[in-house]
Amino acid sequence: MKIRKLFAGLLAALLIVSSFAALADITIGVPNDTTNEARALRLLEYNGIIELAEGAGQTATKADVLTEGVEIVEVEAQMLPNVLPDLDYAVMNLNFVLDAVNAGFEIGDALVLEEESNYLPNANVLAVHGDNVDSDLTKALVAALRSQQVKDFIEQTYHGAVLSVVDDPTDGYDPDVDYDALAGTTVVIEATPTPHSEILNSVVVDILAAKGITLEVVDVSNYTQENPDVDAGVAFANYFQHQPYLDDQVSQEGYNVVSVCTVHTEPMGLYGANQTDLSALGK
Repeated sequence: MKIRKLFAGLLAALLIVSSFAALADITIGVPNDTTNEARALRLLEYNGIIELAEGAGQTATKADVLTEGVEIVEVEAQMLPNVLPDLDYAVMNLNFVLDAVNAGFEIGDALVLEEESNYLPNANVLAVHGDNVDSDLTKALVAALRSQQVKDFIEQTYHGAVLSVVDDPTDGYDPDVDYDALAGTTVVIEATPTPHSEILNSVVVDILAAKGITLEVVDVSNYTQENPDVDAGVAFANYFQHQPYLDDQVSQEGYNVVSVCTVHTEPMGLYGANQTDLSALGK
C-alpha cells in the first residue's frame, strides 16, 4: 500500500514538473513561408537564441531547431502582429510592424535587428510577366521606382525600417522610352499596403501621370495572390516580395513572373510580446 502511495506521489510530482516544463517554453512566432521562416530562424541562431541543425540554410524550418525550451510558432507573416498577445516574442518583417503600428497596435522597438549581410540579399523587387520584361511600360515603371524621388521618400518616411537599395537613382524617367506612345495607358500593379502601396501612391503615381500614364495601385494583403495574378495577366506587375520568395514561388508553381529591378529592403527584427526584454531567453 505504501509503495502504491509512493508511486502515486512520484507520478503526481512528475506530472506537475512536466506541466511546469511545458509552461516554461518560450514561444517565438516566425513567418510561415519558406524563405522568411529560414531568414527568421537564422536571425535567432546568429544571436545565440536557438541552435539549428547542421546544414539548415535557406529552407530551415522549426523542425531544424535543436534548442529545448523554445517553441517556434509558424504564422502567416502579415498575421504576426495580430497574435502577439499569444506569444513571448515574434520575428517580423519591419513592413508588417509598420502596418500594425498604423492600425493602432502598440509595438516597441526591436530587441534584435537583422544583420546587413542578411537583409540586403532580400531586397524587394518589381516583378512582371516574362513576356513584358523588355516593354516600354516596364522600363517606365522601373525608372519611376528607382528614382531619386522614391529614394528620398523612403529615407524621410520610414527612418530605417525600410531602406532603399538604389545606388544610381534616376530622375524618374528612362531616356530610351517613348513616353508619347504610352500616354493614355493605364497600368495595374498589385502591392502590399506598407510600404509598397505607400511608395507607389505617394511618388510613382505622380511621376507617371506627368507623362500621361495612369497607375492603378491595387492593395493586396494575401501573399498567395500577387504572383498568380501577374502570371494570368490580371495585373501587369506586382511589388511586394523579395527575390528569394519569388524564386521559391516560380520553382514550386511554375509562374512566368520575373523581377525587373530591386527597390528597397526591410530588415527583420525580434520583437517582444509578453516579454519586454531578452532576459527570458537568458540574454
